[in-house]
Amino acid sequence: MTTAPADTATALGLHRVREPEGVLPQAAVRLDTDPRPAPDEVRIDVTCLNLDAASFRQLREAHGGDGDAVRAAVCALVRDRGKMHNPVTGSGGMLIGTVAEVGPASPLGLRPGDRVATLVSLTLTPLAITDGLRDWDGLSERVPARGHAILFGRSVAAVLPDDLPEELALSVLDVCGAPALAERLVASYAQRGPAPSVLVLGASGKSGSLSLAAARRAGAGRLTGVVPDAVEEAALTAAGLADEVVRADARDALTLHALTGSRGGPADVTIVCTDVAGCEHAAILATRDGGTVAFFSMATSFSTAALGAEGMARDVTLLIGNGYQPGHSALALGLVREEPGVRALFDRLPGTAGDGAVR
Repeated sequence: MTTAPADTATALGLHRVREPEGVLPQAAVRLDTDPRPAPDEVRIDVTCLNLDAASFRQLREAHGGDGDAVRAAVCALVRDRGKMHNPVTGSGGMLIGTVAEVGPASPLGLRPGDRVATLVSLTLTPLAITDGLRDWDGLSERVPARGHAILFGRSVAAVLPDDLPEELALSVLDVCGAPALAERLVASYAQRGPAPSVLVLGASGKSGSLSLAAARRAGAGRLTGVVPDAVEEAALTAAGLADEVVRADARDALTLHALTGSRGGPADVTIVCTDVAGCEHAAILATRDGGTVAFFSMATSFSTAALGAEGMARDVTLLIGNGYQPGHSALALGLVREEPGVRALFDRLPGTAGDGAVR
Protein backbone atom coordinates (compact mmCIF):
# COMPACT_ATOMS: atom_id res chain seq x y z
CA MET A 1 0.00 0.00 0.00
CA THR A 2 1.44 3.34 -1.01
CA THR A 3 2.09 5.90 1.72
CA ALA A 4 2.52 8.84 -0.68
CA PRO A 5 0.13 11.80 -0.30
CA ALA A 6 -3.02 11.28 -2.37
CA ASP A 7 -2.31 14.20 -4.71
CA THR A 8 1.28 13.04 -5.35
CA ALA A 9 0.16 9.44 -5.88
CA THR A 10 -2.47 10.51 -8.40
CA ALA A 11 -0.11 12.88 -10.21
CA LEU A 12 2.37 10.02 -10.62
CA GLY A 13 -0.32 7.58 -11.74
CA LEU A 14 -0.23 5.10 -8.86
CA HIS A 15 -4.02 4.77 -8.96
CA ARG A 16 -3.66 3.37 -12.51
CA VAL A 17 -1.42 0.47 -11.45
CA ARG A 18 -3.24 -2.86 -11.42
CA GLU A 19 -0.27 -5.02 -10.53
CA PRO A 20 1.94 -5.23 -8.61
CA GLU A 21 0.60 -2.93 -5.92
CA GLY A 22 2.72 0.00 -4.80
CA VAL A 23 4.99 0.46 -7.82
CA LEU A 24 4.99 3.40 -10.23
CA PRO A 25 3.40 2.94 -13.68
CA GLN A 26 6.69 2.39 -15.53
CA ALA A 27 7.54 -0.58 -13.30
CA ALA A 28 4.02 -2.00 -13.36
CA VAL A 29 3.09 -5.21 -15.11
CA ARG A 30 -0.36 -3.91 -15.99
CA LEU A 31 -2.12 -0.55 -15.99
CA ASP A 32 -5.77 0.50 -15.80
CA THR A 33 -6.87 2.03 -19.11
CA ASP A 34 -10.28 3.34 -17.98
CA PRO A 35 -11.00 6.22 -20.39
CA ARG A 36 -12.58 8.37 -17.69
CA PRO A 37 -9.88 10.83 -16.57
CA ALA A 38 -9.24 11.64 -12.92
CA PRO A 39 -9.42 15.36 -12.02
CA ASP A 40 -5.73 15.91 -12.88
CA GLU A 41 -5.58 13.60 -15.92
CA VAL A 42 -5.96 14.16 -19.66
CA ARG A 43 -7.43 11.69 -22.16
CA ILE A 44 -5.83 11.61 -25.61
CA ASP A 45 -7.49 10.19 -28.72
CA VAL A 46 -4.56 8.37 -30.31
CA THR A 47 -3.75 8.67 -34.01
CA CYS A 48 -0.28 7.11 -34.12
CA LEU A 49 2.40 5.51 -32.00
CA ASN A 50 6.12 5.90 -32.56
CA LEU A 51 7.97 2.84 -31.28
CA ASP A 52 11.45 3.56 -30.00
CA ALA A 53 14.23 2.31 -32.26
CA ALA A 54 15.62 -0.34 -29.92
CA SER A 55 12.20 -1.86 -29.25
CA PHE A 56 11.21 -1.94 -32.92
CA ARG A 57 14.53 -3.50 -33.92
CA GLN A 58 14.12 -6.22 -31.27
CA LEU A 59 10.55 -7.00 -32.35
CA ARG A 60 11.48 -7.07 -36.02
CA GLU A 61 14.44 -9.39 -35.43
CA ALA A 62 12.49 -11.63 -33.05
CA HIS A 63 9.83 -12.18 -35.73
CA GLY A 64 12.16 -12.47 -38.70
CA GLY A 65 10.94 -9.27 -40.33
CA ASP A 66 7.37 -10.59 -40.58
CA GLY A 67 5.24 -7.44 -40.34
CA ASP A 68 2.04 -9.30 -39.48
CA ALA A 69 3.78 -11.04 -36.59
CA VAL A 70 5.25 -7.76 -35.34
CA ARG A 71 1.82 -6.15 -35.46
CA ALA A 72 0.28 -9.04 -33.55
CA ALA A 73 3.04 -8.84 -30.93
CA VAL A 74 2.48 -5.12 -30.34
CA CYS A 75 -1.29 -5.61 -30.09
CA ALA A 76 -0.77 -8.38 -27.56
CA LEU A 77 1.62 -6.31 -25.47
CA VAL A 78 -0.77 -3.36 -25.30
CA ARG A 79 -3.79 -5.58 -24.62
CA ASP A 80 -2.08 -7.56 -21.85
CA ARG A 81 -0.22 -4.72 -20.15
CA GLY A 82 -2.42 -1.70 -20.74
CA LYS A 83 0.62 0.11 -22.13
CA MET A 84 3.25 -0.36 -24.84
CA HIS A 85 6.12 -1.83 -22.83
CA ASN A 86 8.55 -4.21 -24.55
CA PRO A 87 9.75 -6.57 -21.80
CA VAL A 88 12.97 -7.41 -23.66
CA THR A 89 14.26 -3.85 -24.17
CA GLY A 90 12.28 -2.28 -21.32
CA SER A 91 11.25 0.53 -23.68
CA GLY A 92 8.21 1.64 -25.63
CA GLY A 93 8.12 4.92 -27.54
CA MET A 94 5.71 7.86 -27.68
CA LEU A 95 2.45 8.82 -29.38
CA ILE A 96 0.59 11.54 -31.25
CA GLY A 97 -3.07 12.30 -30.71
CA THR A 98 -5.74 14.88 -30.05
CA VAL A 99 -6.71 16.02 -26.58
CA ALA A 100 -10.23 14.69 -25.98
CA GLU A 101 -10.91 15.52 -22.33
CA VAL A 102 -9.04 17.52 -19.68
CA GLY A 103 -9.65 17.02 -15.98
CA PRO A 104 -10.45 20.23 -14.08
CA ALA A 105 -7.27 19.96 -11.99
CA SER A 106 -4.84 19.09 -14.81
CA PRO A 107 -1.66 21.20 -14.62
CA LEU A 108 -0.51 20.42 -18.18
CA GLY A 109 -2.07 23.46 -19.86
CA LEU A 110 -3.71 21.41 -22.62
CA ARG A 111 -7.10 22.07 -24.18
CA PRO A 112 -9.56 19.79 -25.99
CA GLY A 113 -8.70 19.76 -29.67
CA ASP A 114 -4.95 20.31 -29.19
CA ARG A 115 -2.78 18.08 -31.40
CA VAL A 116 -0.03 16.81 -29.14
CA ALA A 117 2.94 14.49 -28.90
CA THR A 118 3.53 12.86 -25.57
CA LEU A 119 7.05 13.36 -24.24
CA VAL A 120 6.87 10.56 -21.70
CA SER A 121 7.46 6.91 -22.46
CA LEU A 122 4.69 4.58 -23.55
CA THR A 123 6.03 2.22 -20.89
CA LEU A 124 4.23 4.30 -18.27
CA THR A 125 1.28 5.63 -20.30
CA PRO A 126 -2.10 3.85 -19.97
CA LEU A 127 -2.99 2.90 -23.54
CA ALA A 128 -5.87 1.06 -25.20
CA ILE A 129 -5.91 0.18 -28.92
CA THR A 130 -9.30 -0.22 -30.58
CA ASP A 131 -8.48 -0.85 -34.26
CA GLY A 132 -6.12 -3.83 -34.04
CA LEU A 133 -3.49 -1.61 -35.76
CA ARG A 134 -5.10 -2.60 -39.07
CA ASP A 135 -3.47 0.29 -40.96
CA TRP A 136 0.08 -0.66 -39.90
CA ASP A 137 2.20 -3.06 -41.94
CA GLY A 138 4.50 -3.82 -39.02
CA LEU A 139 7.53 -2.70 -41.02
CA SER A 140 8.25 0.75 -39.59
CA GLU A 141 8.51 2.45 -36.22
CA ARG A 142 5.57 4.74 -37.01
CA VAL A 143 2.31 2.98 -36.17
CA PRO A 144 -1.06 4.39 -37.33
CA ALA A 145 -3.45 3.57 -34.49
CA ARG A 146 -6.83 4.31 -32.99
CA GLY A 147 -7.51 4.21 -29.27
CA HIS A 148 -7.00 6.33 -26.20
CA ALA A 149 -4.21 7.15 -23.77
CA ILE A 150 -4.11 8.82 -20.36
CA LEU A 151 -1.64 11.48 -19.21
CA PHE A 152 -1.08 12.06 -15.49
CA GLY A 153 -0.52 15.33 -13.68
CA ARG A 154 3.26 14.79 -13.86
CA SER A 155 3.27 13.76 -17.53
CA VAL A 156 4.78 15.89 -20.30
CA ALA A 157 3.32 16.68 -23.73
CA ALA A 158 4.03 19.18 -26.48
CA VAL A 159 1.51 20.82 -28.79
CA LEU A 160 2.63 20.05 -32.33
CA PRO A 161 4.10 23.03 -34.21
CA ASP A 162 2.29 24.42 -37.24
CA ASP A 163 5.42 25.04 -39.31
CA LEU A 164 6.75 21.46 -39.50
CA PRO A 165 5.20 18.33 -41.02
CA GLU A 166 3.64 16.15 -38.33
CA GLU A 167 5.85 13.15 -39.08
CA LEU A 168 8.98 15.29 -38.87
CA ALA A 169 7.90 16.86 -35.59
CA LEU A 170 7.15 13.43 -34.15
CA SER A 171 10.58 12.13 -35.10
CA VAL A 172 12.26 15.15 -33.51
CA LEU A 173 10.24 15.08 -30.31
CA ASP A 174 10.85 11.34 -29.96
CA VAL A 175 14.54 12.01 -29.25
CA CYS A 176 14.50 15.57 -27.93
CA GLY A 177 16.14 14.55 -24.66
CA ALA A 178 19.39 13.71 -26.47
CA PRO A 179 20.38 17.20 -27.69
CA ALA A 180 19.35 18.68 -24.34
CA LEU A 181 21.68 16.29 -22.56
CA ALA A 182 24.47 16.93 -25.07
CA GLU A 183 24.11 20.70 -24.67
CA ARG A 184 24.18 20.57 -20.87
CA LEU A 185 27.10 18.15 -20.74
CA VAL A 186 29.30 19.95 -23.28
CA ALA A 187 28.55 23.35 -21.80
CA SER A 188 29.65 22.15 -18.36
CA TYR A 189 33.02 21.11 -19.80
CA ALA A 190 33.42 24.27 -21.90
CA GLN A 191 32.75 26.53 -18.91
CA ARG A 192 35.59 25.11 -16.86
CA GLY A 193 38.30 24.47 -19.40
CA PRO A 194 39.30 24.04 -23.04
CA ALA A 195 36.60 23.20 -25.56
CA PRO A 196 35.90 19.47 -25.12
CA SER A 197 36.26 16.91 -27.88
CA VAL A 198 32.99 15.04 -28.51
CA LEU A 199 32.43 11.61 -30.05
CA VAL A 200 28.93 10.53 -31.11
CA LEU A 201 28.15 6.89 -31.92
CA GLY A 202 25.20 6.55 -34.29
CA ALA A 203 25.88 10.08 -35.46
CA SER A 204 23.79 10.13 -38.65
CA GLY A 205 20.57 9.11 -36.94
CA LYS A 206 17.93 11.26 -35.30
CA SER A 207 19.36 11.62 -31.81
CA GLY A 208 22.95 11.54 -33.09
CA SER A 209 22.57 14.39 -35.56
CA LEU A 210 20.74 16.55 -33.02
CA SER A 211 23.42 15.80 -30.42
CA LEU A 212 26.20 16.88 -32.79
CA ALA A 213 24.45 20.16 -33.54
CA ALA A 214 23.68 20.83 -29.87
CA ALA A 215 27.26 20.03 -28.86
CA ARG A 216 28.63 22.46 -31.45
CA ARG A 217 26.40 25.26 -30.17
CA ALA A 218 27.37 24.49 -26.57
CA GLY A 219 31.07 25.05 -27.25
CA ALA A 220 32.47 21.68 -28.33
CA GLY A 221 35.91 21.51 -29.86
CA ARG A 222 36.60 18.56 -32.18
CA LEU A 223 33.39 16.74 -33.17
CA THR A 224 33.66 13.16 -34.40
CA GLY A 225 30.73 11.12 -35.69
CA VAL A 226 30.79 7.34 -35.95
CA VAL A 227 28.61 5.68 -38.61
CA PRO A 228 28.27 2.04 -39.69
CA ASP A 229 28.60 2.15 -43.49
CA ALA A 230 29.49 4.17 -46.57
CA VAL A 231 25.95 5.44 -47.15
CA GLU A 232 25.74 6.92 -43.66
CA GLU A 233 29.30 8.24 -43.97
CA ALA A 234 28.38 10.15 -47.13
CA ALA A 235 25.19 11.52 -45.58
CA LEU A 236 26.87 12.76 -42.42
CA THR A 237 29.80 14.22 -44.35
CA ALA A 238 27.41 16.13 -46.61
CA ALA A 239 25.48 17.42 -43.58
CA GLY A 240 28.64 19.05 -42.23
CA LEU A 241 27.78 18.43 -38.57
CA ALA A 242 31.05 16.67 -37.67
CA ASP A 243 34.68 17.65 -38.14
CA GLU A 244 35.59 14.00 -38.62
CA VAL A 245 33.42 11.11 -39.79
CA VAL A 246 34.57 7.62 -38.85
CA ARG A 247 33.12 4.50 -40.44
CA ALA A 248 33.24 1.68 -37.91
CA ASP A 249 31.22 -0.96 -36.11
CA ALA A 250 30.37 0.73 -32.81
CA ARG A 251 30.43 -2.70 -31.14
CA ASP A 252 34.07 -3.34 -32.08
CA ALA A 253 35.87 -1.75 -29.14
CA LEU A 254 39.47 -2.26 -30.28
CA THR A 255 38.92 -1.14 -33.87
CA LEU A 256 37.03 1.96 -32.80
CA HIS A 257 39.69 2.74 -30.20
CA ALA A 258 42.39 2.53 -32.89
CA LEU A 259 40.47 4.63 -35.40
CA THR A 260 39.60 7.41 -32.97
CA GLY A 261 43.10 7.30 -31.51
CA SER A 262 44.54 8.06 -34.94
CA ARG A 263 42.16 11.01 -35.32
CA GLY A 264 42.96 13.09 -32.29
CA GLY A 265 42.80 10.60 -29.45
CA PRO A 266 40.11 9.62 -26.96
CA ALA A 267 37.17 11.99 -26.54
CA ASP A 268 36.33 14.10 -23.52
CA VAL A 269 32.63 13.34 -24.05
CA THR A 270 31.14 10.34 -25.82
CA ILE A 271 27.41 10.16 -26.58
CA VAL A 272 25.92 6.80 -27.54
CA CYS A 273 22.91 7.13 -29.87
CA THR A 274 22.87 3.69 -31.49
CA ASP A 275 19.89 1.34 -31.65
CA VAL A 276 22.01 -1.83 -31.41
CA ALA A 277 23.22 -3.60 -28.29
CA GLY A 278 26.87 -4.11 -27.45
CA CYS A 279 28.33 -0.60 -27.85
CA GLU A 280 29.15 -0.05 -24.17
CA HIS A 281 32.78 -1.17 -24.17
CA ALA A 282 33.67 0.63 -27.39
CA ALA A 283 32.25 3.88 -26.05
CA ILE A 284 34.16 3.59 -22.79
CA LEU A 285 37.45 2.69 -24.45
CA ALA A 286 37.13 5.63 -26.86
CA THR A 287 36.77 8.08 -23.94
CA ARG A 288 39.72 9.54 -22.06
CA ASP A 289 40.28 8.98 -18.35
CA GLY A 290 38.31 11.65 -16.54
CA GLY A 291 35.85 11.94 -19.42
CA THR A 292 32.14 11.20 -19.62
CA VAL A 293 30.07 8.66 -21.54
CA ALA A 294 26.36 9.44 -21.94
CA PHE A 295 24.19 6.53 -23.03
CA PHE A 296 21.14 7.78 -24.89
CA SER A 297 20.15 4.35 -26.19
CA MET A 298 17.59 1.90 -24.86
CA ALA A 299 19.78 -0.90 -26.21
CA THR A 300 22.34 -0.16 -23.48
CA SER A 301 23.10 -2.68 -20.75
CA PHE A 302 24.04 -0.51 -17.83
CA SER A 303 25.56 -3.43 -15.91
CA THR A 304 27.75 -4.16 -18.95
CA ALA A 305 28.83 -0.52 -19.03
CA ALA A 306 29.62 -0.32 -15.32
CA LEU A 307 31.43 -3.65 -15.12
CA GLY A 308 33.22 -3.02 -18.42
CA ALA A 309 34.62 0.31 -17.24
CA GLU A 310 35.83 -1.39 -14.07
CA GLY A 311 37.39 -4.26 -16.02
CA MET A 312 39.22 -1.89 -18.36
CA ALA A 313 40.37 0.30 -15.47
CA ARG A 314 38.78 3.34 -17.11
CA ASP A 315 38.08 6.32 -14.86
CA VAL A 316 35.05 7.66 -16.72
CA THR A 317 31.71 9.03 -15.59
CA LEU A 318 28.79 7.01 -16.97
CA LEU A 319 25.49 8.83 -17.49
CA ILE A 320 22.04 7.44 -18.23
CA GLY A 321 20.33 9.67 -20.78
CA ASN A 322 17.21 11.17 -19.24
CA GLY A 323 14.56 11.86 -21.87
CA TYR A 324 13.33 14.90 -19.96
CA GLN A 325 14.94 18.25 -19.33
CA PRO A 326 13.17 21.62 -19.16
CA GLY A 327 13.03 23.18 -22.63
CA HIS A 328 14.12 20.01 -24.43
CA SER A 329 11.36 20.04 -27.05
CA ALA A 330 11.92 23.69 -28.01
CA LEU A 331 15.68 23.08 -28.29
CA ALA A 332 15.31 20.08 -30.58
CA LEU A 333 12.69 21.69 -32.82
CA GLY A 334 14.84 24.81 -33.05
CA LEU A 335 17.84 22.78 -34.21
CA VAL A 336 15.80 21.20 -37.01
CA ARG A 337 14.52 24.60 -38.10
CA GLU A 338 17.88 26.37 -37.93
CA GLU A 339 20.51 23.76 -38.83
CA PRO A 340 20.30 22.70 -42.50
CA GLY A 341 22.51 19.67 -41.89
CA VAL A 342 20.18 18.33 -39.23
CA ARG A 343 17.13 18.92 -41.39
CA ALA A 344 18.80 17.17 -44.32
CA LEU A 345 19.48 14.06 -42.26
CA PHE A 346 15.91 13.98 -40.95
CA ASP A 347 14.44 14.51 -44.40
CA ARG A 348 16.19 11.42 -45.72
CA LEU A 349 14.45 9.22 -43.14
CA PRO A 350 11.23 7.47 -44.26
CA GLY A 351 8.15 9.41 -43.23
CA THR A 352 9.88 12.61 -42.14
CA ALA A 353 10.42 14.41 -45.44
CA GLY A 354 9.35 17.98 -45.87
CA ASP A 355 6.31 16.96 -47.91
CA GLY A 356 4.88 15.21 -44.88
CA ALA A 357 4.87 11.77 -46.54
CA VAL A 358 3.75 8.98 -44.25
CA ARG A 359 5.94 5.92 -44.05
